[in-house]
Amino acid sequence: MDIRKAILTRFGLIYAIIALFCLYIIIRVLIIQHTPRWDREAQKLEIKEFALSGRRGDICAADGSPLATSVPFYELRMDLGAPGLAKDFYNKVDSLSLCLSRFFRDKSAGAYKAELKRAYSQQKHYYLLNPRKVSYAELQVIKKFPILRRGRNKGGLMPEQSDERVYPSGNLANRTLGKLTKETDNSTGSAGAFGLEQSFEKDLKGEDGVAVKQNMSGRWFIISKDDPEDGKNIITTLDVKMQDQVTYALKLQMEKSRAEYGTAILMEVRTGDIKALANFGLNRKSQLISGYQNYAIGNAGCSEPGSTFKLASLMAAMEDEKLDTSTVVETGNGIWKYKDREIKDSDYKKGGHGKITAKHAFELSSNIGCAKLILQSYSGHEKDFISRVHKLGMFEKLNLGIQGEAKPYINQPGDKTWSGISLAQLAYGYELKVTPLQTLTFYNAVANGGCMMKPRLVKGITENGNVREKIGTQKLKWSICSGKTLRMARAMLEGVVTNGTGKSLETKAYKIAGKSGTAQVANNKEGYTKGGQKIYQSSFAGYFPADNPKYSCIVVINDPKGDYYGSSVAGPVFKQIADYVYAYELGLSEDVDLPRPKIENDIPGVTAGRKKDIAKVLGELDILNGFSFTKSEWVEAKPDNDGLELSNREVQKGMVPNVKGMGATDAVYLLENNGLKVSVHGRGKVKSQSLRAGTKIQRGQNIVLVLS
Repeated sequence: MDIRKAILTRFGLIYAIIALFCLYIIIRVLIIQHTPRWDREAQKLEIKEFALSGRRGDICAADGSPLATSVPFYELRMDLGAPGLAKDFYNKVDSLSLCLSRFFRDKSAGAYKAELKRAYSQQKHYYLLNPRKVSYAELQVIKKFPILRRGRNKGGLMPEQSDERVYPSGNLANRTLGKLTKETDNSTGSAGAFGLEQSFEKDLKGEDGVAVKQNMSGRWFIISKDDPEDGKNIITTLDVKMQDQVTYALKLQMEKSRAEYGTAILMEVRTGDIKALANFGLNRKSQLISGYQNYAIGNAGCSEPGSTFKLASLMAAMEDEKLDTSTVVETGNGIWKYKDREIKDSDYKKGGHGKITAKHAFELSSNIGCAKLILQSYSGHEKDFISRVHKLGMFEKLNLGIQGEAKPYINQPGDKTWSGISLAQLAYGYELKVTPLQTLTFYNAVANGGCMMKPRLVKGITENGNVREKIGTQKLKWSICSGKTLRMARAMLEGVVTNGTGKSLETKAYKIAGKSGTAQVANNKEGYTKGGQKIYQSSFAGYFPADNPKYSCIVVINDPKGDYYGSSVAGPVFKQIADYVYAYELGLSEDVDLPRPKIENDIPGVTAGRKKDIAKVLGELDILNGFSFTKSEWVEAKPDNDGLELSNREVQKGMVPNVKGMGATDAVYLLENNGLKVSVHGRGKVKSQSLRAGTKIQRGQNIVLVLS
């Protein structure tokens, strides 16, 4: 009995101890649940759900090459509390510090060592090695550094990936493409701030996924719950080479004239496709910036067009059968007092033009002539003039697809600003506002046989290489006027270049048709003067070749210093663009007057070889050439008196190719690929080959090359 009692007593004590321990645990749980400190600790481990963005789609040129693309970059974080570091951190920290110092070149190895040792002593789990993000290629180099090469658990390296927007073609059309801005804190992505990035945000961004962010040991981990969908690609109508030339030509004149801003647009006549669009402006520090504003489309460039509007004025009167190109008008001595306004022709100091035809008044850009012609046609019927100009398609928003397009404006009878001189002012481009693109769209319609095309900047949306949406061409007006009016308008535009203010643009290679414009304009709050000086805007709008129009173009330069006439400021930019496009795209003549450096002796290196290699060399030497016209992979280059001639060197399957003038590498590659055994004697380029070019190849046949 004593033994049984002793056993029961022992079991009772054990049960009591267990019961007391359980009670203790329950009490501790209750204390923890109601202690503010542990609430705060729990918040640190809170799981946050947020949107996870996929890769943003590319904005591409017409040929599919990327103009804006997303590239992964990495923020270098290190877990200095990783268990594997304890083994040899202090042995290898000197080497790691030296590698980091040599790679980033921002501070000494000693500074890196001190910072790393301090972070290690504090067991920092999310330590930033360097604020600069690195590319994928750079990351592969860093992964080979001491300590870091041991991997995440033993080396502690934790690269955090994020996509950044890069522009492979530099600042080309950057105002049109747009930029990105950071979104709200609950998203890892960015959003378009303006331009195509903003207008096509939904397509470019794709669909967000869902992820959770959890704090573990001082470091936030992102765990994907629902994968995001990558964005789609936007295919624009822009041509990279044309865009480059338009940007270059505009920038040269902007630097020369020290203008306030400028824009240039190149459009394909038949489709309305915008092939190039450049913007330059001065920032607050008076620095010339590409894409400072979208002067081609937005409110910043919406202004009085001046003489380029004379085409619409006279076409309105011609369409209403009020006049024709032979109608005579008296311009007097170049100065005409009309009511309280003195109207002058630009060359009034030369004595005026007296009696001239409407066509000649347009060619000479006579303000007096155009004002008198419109007044005698519409005095007392001003609303008819406004109505007819509207029917020409000049005052409709184009809805290009970029936010911020300015709305055109024209003063009308009944408006508070209408006065007795308003009709005369309208005749030569005042008391109205249009953007350069709206003016160009009108001129493009004249070039296109009267058919007004809607400007197109985006022609499709693709996903994974497949076309998801095709954006076709669109006709805004099948015909803006009668055939008779159109013929007179085109004759006047051609006359400007052959007989008028645009004569300096004339070239023997092809015909240009267009109109210069010079307007005194107001710049924002500065009014019509700046520092006591009048503010002028120079422009030139037209198309080429005039007898078979392929491209239309407008150049507008605001507030140039010194010379300010459209024919001498904007006109040369137009001609430089037209010359390049004619040679590059149209190629209808060998006589295009392009600036070419004279080649004294020979082309450095080889005179034949792979086209892309020769083109690269010539590009480095800044030698203009016709490589764009050649279709073959292999070309031959020959200097002439004022430039360089490139021609195709055809390689026919089964026939011995001509490798004379090639370097040894290209020649051997080409011959061995055709089944020949090659022996090479000498150094330099191929002087002769033992098998005649064009003869049939017998596989395994020997060919001897002599180099010099």
